[in-house]
Amino acid sequence: MARAPATRYRCGTCGHETLKWLGRCPECGTWNSFHEYNVYQPRHGRSGLARGAGGAAGAGRAVDATGAAGTADAADAAWLDELEQELEQRISSGIGELDRVLGGGFVPGAAVVIGGEPGIGKSTLMLQAAAAAGLPTLYLSGEESPRQVALRAGRLGLRDTGIKVAAETELGRIDALLNTDRPQLVIVDSVQTLFAAELDAIAGGVTQVRACAQELTDWTRRSGAVLLMVAHVTKEGSIAGPKLLEHIVDAVLYFDHADNELRFLRAAKNRFGAIEEIGLFAMDERGLREVHDPASIFLVRRDGDVPAGIAAAPVFEGTRILIVELQALTVPAKSGVSRVFSDRIDSGRVSRVAAVLERHLGITFSDHDIYVNVAGGMRIAEVGVELPLAVALYSARTGRPVPSQTIVSGELSLAGEVRPVRQVDRRVRTAAELGYTRFFAPPPAPGETRSVSANAVASLADCIRVVFGGSAKQLRGRASE
Repeated sequence: MARAPATRYRCGTCGHETLKWLGRCPECGTWNSFHEYNVYQPRHGRSGLARGAGGAAGAGRAVDATGAAGTADAADAAWLDELEQELEQRISSGIGELDRVLGGGFVPGAAVVIGGEPGIGKSTLMLQAAAAAGLPTLYLSGEESPRQVALRAGRLGLRDTGIKVAAETELGRIDALLNTDRPQLVIVDSVQTLFAAELDAIAGGVTQVRACAQELTDWTRRSGAVLLMVAHVTKEGSIAGPKLLEHIVDAVLYFDHADNELRFLRAAKNRFGAIEEIGLFAMDERGLREVHDPASIFLVRRDGDVPAGIAAAPVFEGTRILIVELQALTVPAKSGVSRVFSDRIDSGRVSRVAAVLERHLGITFSDHDIYVNVAGGMRIAEVGVELPLAVALYSARTGRPVPSQTIVSGELSLAGEVRPVRQVDRRVRTAAELGYTRFFAPPPAPGETRSVSANAVASLADCIRVVFGGSAKQLRGRASE
């Protein structure tokens, strides 16, 4: 077999590799983005991190002098039923909301990426998790000095935790630290600061991020440790760097925030659990605090009547029900062209619900601007929010408030039908615990049995009629006033 060339060319935008220089990348279409680099050959056919980890996992494929893959190190195979028991092992992070999003805690050998805007609390969460987990931890700080990390730990009251801190970003030196200290938890803050000396590329680029993340992930899986990597995000809110980074790791978490001190932790990828879960935190002077009572944040307590345009909705977030308050406002369009302002619920969904109201109830929204908000600032994507959104829009457009102690849930079709949603019983019980006495939901699906009492509404017109009272003609007349 012919010997591999000593140099190759890689696109700095998408990471596409070629054997010769190209003016335009055939993968992403970027011009003049190819850079020459030296081919990186792992030491003795394996990376230093993988070689130092050792263990029964076996060694990868060796590379001989001709560049062909040999069998100097034989790989071990294991029975699937034996490995299944190992996958059940979990290590609690000591933070309940983080465990919820991860699916029950850390999995030995797993690599997790956590992204979020600057200053949102990623480093704080990592430091608190390291202290709460109680595992031998190595904190690799590439953006702050060890003294700065110590000052943060002091503010959080986490000085006596036994966490080792190293301001190291070169992969070879990190290799030595990992193989010497043998930590069970490794935190990299952040992955964009790492670089491998063998690579002819700057830190933070596509080449370095991908190579360093792969090396650390390989070491983690062989050693059985847990790897947490903080990552920068782009202005669009996605993980910065190559998309391959998200494919390399086992879980990708995003840290988001509301207009107040509330923080949301969501999973965009999780090989060991569901991605529907959400973790709730509040930031204060002592760091991130878990929110155990979401109703105190998402519901506005009022002494008097509920204003027009307000509707309560039970939404499913992972395994729990959150009661949130939807706020709608409609005003005449000033420019003659109506617009929708909604960043907590998809604006396309708001427009679709308004169109269904206009088609089946005769309510005109085409000459009004629509504003929609969710109290507490949480973003909602669950389909069960569509019927309460329609109720809130109707209330805002007509000026009629939703009766107190009323809560609605259901998916809305374009034909004006109310479609079933999951776990109606749990939604009703959660609403009842918060004092709601009138619950409106879709009729039971065929074969579905409910243990609680809920008012069944089969269409949008039926829901508006029973919630607000009056005939369909009267409802249309009120909307046109």
